[in-house]
Amino acid sequence: MTGDMSANSTSIFSMERSEPNALRVRISGQCHGQDLLQNTTAVVAELERPPEVMSLSFDSAGLTGWDSRFVAFIRDCAELCRARNVEFHEDGLPAGVRRLLRLARAVPERKDTRRPTDRIPFLQNTGENVARAWDRSLNLFTFLGENIIAARNLLRGRAQYRWTDTFLVIEQCGPQALGIVALINFLMGLILAFVGAVQLTKFGASIYVADLVGIATVREMGCVMTGIILCGRTGAAFAAQLGTMKVNEEISALQTFGISPLEFLVLPRMIALMLVMPFLCAFADFISISGGFLVSVTMLDITPTEYLTRTIQAVQLQSFLLGIAKGCFFGFLVAYTGCLRGLQSGSSAAAVGEATTKAVVTGISAIIAFDGVFAVLTHLLQI
Repeated sequence: MTGDMSANSTSIFSMERSEPNALRVRISGQCHGQDLLQNTTAVVAELERPPEVMSLSFDSAGLTGWDSRFVAFIRDCAELCRARNVEFHEDGLPAGVRRLLRLARAVPERKDTRRPTDRIPFLQNTGENVARAWDRSLNLFTFLGENIIAARNLLRGRAQYRWTDTFLVIEQCGPQALGIVALINFLMGLILAFVGAVQLTKFGASIYVADLVGIATVREMGCVMTGIILCGRTGAAFAAQLGTMKVNEEISALQTFGISPLEFLVLPRMIALMLVMPFLCAFADFISISGGFLVSVTMLDITPTEYLTRTIQAVQLQSFLLGIAKGCFFGFLVAYTGCLRGLQSGSSAAAVGEATTKAVVTGISAIIAFDGVFAVLTHLLQI
C-alpha cells in the first residue's frame, strides 16, 4: 500500500507498507523550507491505521538537499515511534541527519527550559506565593539573628573582625558621599521653602517658612533623603560586592578556612554605616536649612537674622536627636538589605544585577515603611 504525503517541484514524500507491520517513508528531491507539519500528521495517521505498525524506516536515496526543519521532522518521527513502542530505523537517512539525531539524544532537552503552557490553579498559585513569602520572611529574621550573634561575639572580643575594614567603609560611604548628600538635600531645602512660601504668603505668614523648613528637615527629610541616597549608592555597592565575591567563590573560600562571612564581611559594613549616618544626617540638616535660607532671603524679603532666629526657636533638641536616631537606624537598614541581597545572590553576572536591584528596592521600601512607624510612635509618645 502506497500513500503520497506531499509532492511539488522540489520534494516528494511517500509512504508504503513493505510488510503488513513495516512502514517505509520514501523521501526525494530538495527539502529546503518545506512545511513538514502535514507530513508528521500523515505519519501519525499511518501509524494508527491497522494492521499495527511495528517498525518505521526511511528511503532517502533520492534526497538531494535538506535543512534543519527536515531534521526536526525526523526527530518527531523518532519520538512518535518511541511513544508507541515502534522500532525506528535510521539507516536509510543521510549520514549528517544521523549524526544530528545522535547528538540530540546525547544532549536531551531540559524539561525546565520551556514555559509551562497549563495554567496553574488559583489556589495552588496562592499557596505557592504564600509559601515563598513565608520563606523570605524566615530568611530575613534568620539573617537578623545571625547578625545579632556576630555582634555579641564582637562585644566579647571573639569575632573575626578587622577595624581597618570598618574605617575603609566609613571613608567610602562617609566623606565620599558628602557631595551627593549636599546636592540632594540643598535642593530639598529649596523645594520645601518655595512650596511653603507660595502657600504661607497668601496668609501673610511668610516668616514661618523658616519653621517649616527647619522642623521638616531635622525630623523627617534630612534622615529620609540621606537614607535613600545611601541606599542607592552604598547599599547597592554592598550587594554588588558580596554578590561578586559569591560568584568568584571567595565567600566559600572564607568558609573553608573557618572564617565567618558575617563577622568578616557583613559586620564591618553595618557598623560603619551606623556610625557615619548621624554625621551625614547632621550635615544634611545644615545643607537643607541653607537651601531654605537662600529662598527666604532672596524671594520673601526675610532678613538673615529673622530666618536664623525663627529656625533656632522652631527646632528643638529632641526633634534634632530624633532625626539623628532615625538616620542611625536607616543606616542599619541600608547595610542590612544590601548585605542580605548580596549573600543571597546567585552564581552569575545576571544574578548579581538582580541582587543589586533587590537591595535598592528593599532598602528604600524599608526606610519609608519604618519612617511611618516612627511617625506613629512619636505621635503616641508626643515627641
